Amino acid sequence: MRHGVLHGSFKISAVIAPHCAVRPVNTLSRPSRPSTFSIVAFDSKTKDLGVAVESKFVAVGAVVPAAQAGVGAIATQSYANTSYGPKVLAMLKRGVAPKDALERVVRSDKGAAQRQAGIVDGRGRAASYTGKECFPWAGHLIGRNYSCQGNLLTGEEVVKAMGRSFETTQGDLPVRLLAALSAGQRAGGDKRGQQSAALLVVRSRGGYGSFNDRWIDIRVDDHPQPIEELIRVFNVYDVALLNREDPKDVLSLSADVVRELQAGLAALGLYRGPASGEFDSKTKAAFRTWASLNNFENKIRRDGKLWGSVLRAFRAEVDRARG
Repeated sequence: MRHGVLHGSFKISAVIAPHCAVRPVNTLSRPSRPSTFSIVAFDSKTKDLGVAVESKFVAVGAVVPAAQAGVGAIATQSYANTSYGPKVLAMLKRGVAPKDALERVVRSDKGAAQRQAGIVDGRGRAASYTGKECFPWAGHLIGRNYSCQGNLLTGEEVVKAMGRSFETTQGDLPVRLLAALSAGQRAGGDKRGQQSAALLVVRSRGGYGSFNDRWIDIRVDDHPQPIEELIRVFNVYDVALLNREDPKDVLSLSADVVRELQAGLAALGLYRGPASGEFDSKTKAAFRTWASLNNFENKIRRDGKLWGSVLRAFRAEVDRARG
């Protein structure tokens, strides 16, 4: 794990350091700014890129994260300059190294002293910058395939906890990003409290219908516990739209399972017929109707089996219908 804090310079630390430096405090009165902590990361196995962020700021997902599949991911925060996102991604696409891309946008920005940004590219190279006028605690930590950064935090332990969690959590990129965000909050998080959070993960043709690269793009814009709510929303999004199931979490459409489906579909008013246990055309049509109404179209298997996650979602809806 590498600690790299830049005081408006571009010496990206490449060695282990005991502490991230604390930003100097400007005693002049200043207007309030978004206080934020985030992580940008690359998954070397899947090649996914992503950003997770939390802030005492409404709709942080509309400001901080930007990413492009195969290119890179960036979080821009602390009086965020949203032009950093498209500029940096364009440079990364041309082959510019993350630290050089970050140096260029900062050097051309008159307000750079108030900015903070973290970048990772499609090769896992990371860079981060913390301007000398960011409110303390402000700093960042660069690790293998990721960078954590934050400002107006309770202390450096926030980014250190995020890095540890990202490195040790088992799972794919969204799981590790959410774990890092939760760890940062448990370590103290934003000094002013919580308000919004967001998760963006890009994958080539990973978006809905394979028309774009936004594999996961979810936000909680205003909530007393935005990270917990973000995780809840992710779980709903996951079951409905993503194909991340454990290949072992599959059930055969046995007579008992089909009878359960038929009884449940009848309780939902989607099926009229006997609980025969036969997955006939009438039962298939009713089940497809339920799947369509609940956005599970892409979870319908054609091999005589059923995802366990889909069955659990079905049971939950039937239980609600039955009161």
